[in-house]
Amino acid sequence: MAYARGLHMRGALVMCGLLLVGCTAGGNGGDTKTGATADASTGEALPTATASPTASPTFETDPAKQPRTADQARRLIRKVIAGPELFGQGVVRTTPYESDPTRWALLGDGCAWQLENLPAGVLATLTRHFEVPAGGGKGPVRLAATITVHRTTLDAAWEQAGMVEESFGCQKELLRPGEQLTELSSTVYARGEGHNDYSDESLEETGLCVSDSRGGPYPYKYDQAALGPVVVSTSVCGGRGRAVDDLWALVQRALPRMLLNVKYEIGSAAALGAASPEPKTSAGAGTSTPKTTSDPEGGA
Repeated sequence: MAYARGLHMRGALVMCGLLLVGCTAGGNGGDTKTGATADASTGEALPTATASPTASPTFETDPAKQPRTADQARRLIRKVIAGPELFGQGVVRTTPYESDPTRWALLGDGCAWQLENLPAGVLATLTRHFEVPAGGGKGPVRLAATITVHRTTLDAAWEQAGMVEESFGCQKELLRPGEQLTELSSTVYARGEGHNDYSDESLEETGLCVSDSRGGPYPYKYDQAALGPVVVSTSVCGGRGRAVDDLWALVQRALPRMLLNVKYEIGSAAALGAASPEPKTSAGAGTSTPKTTSDPEGGA
């Protein structure tokens, strides 16, 4: 699985952005949700009124191009998901390379990640795993890229909101036995905020990763963005002697390039007219590149 898909918010749940009206309990679709937010000063749960989210139109995507079936969604993922080259020089595949496409990771009881069957609102998902091998006295770096295709833009927005609420209150997250994330902090950017001019909503999480086998703690970063019904994410867990700036550059390069691939596949005419330059990330402007397809023949 990717290193994490949960996000920690300190204060009230504010996960609405441009796609939702009202903040609600996480879910995978539906018209009405109820839940609890937290008091910003005490952290105590407070009841919230029932909210009815609505999806705002996005000029970025063309509904006629969006996948309608699981097979269509899987084909889209194969076209747009990152291969090693999107992260940069020296990045290689790991074994196993790809996740089970019929399962996805959710944050469960005890702040532990677990695999479950895809919910009704998800057409397809896939995670790929990579690493920068150890060398030059430095330890290996672990990387992951995930793309999830939802049935609707609203379903994608519910995933964003649900991740925030499900992880609220977890000071640590157990990835798997012997591997943890700690000292996590997160930020949410609606379109137009924090250099987010490339997605409907973006999320950024930083912290530390530690494992019994690899040691640590090492710097950890997780980035996620939604474009229409597609949610794209990358994560990195550092290694011995690795500079933070070098680690961050790996994921900040791959995420906007995958989003650009998504835009070429399901983007509206207006969006495609401005799709040549790479989107900006929190690290600054990217370079101009043509569309990159990780798997030209649709295979891993």
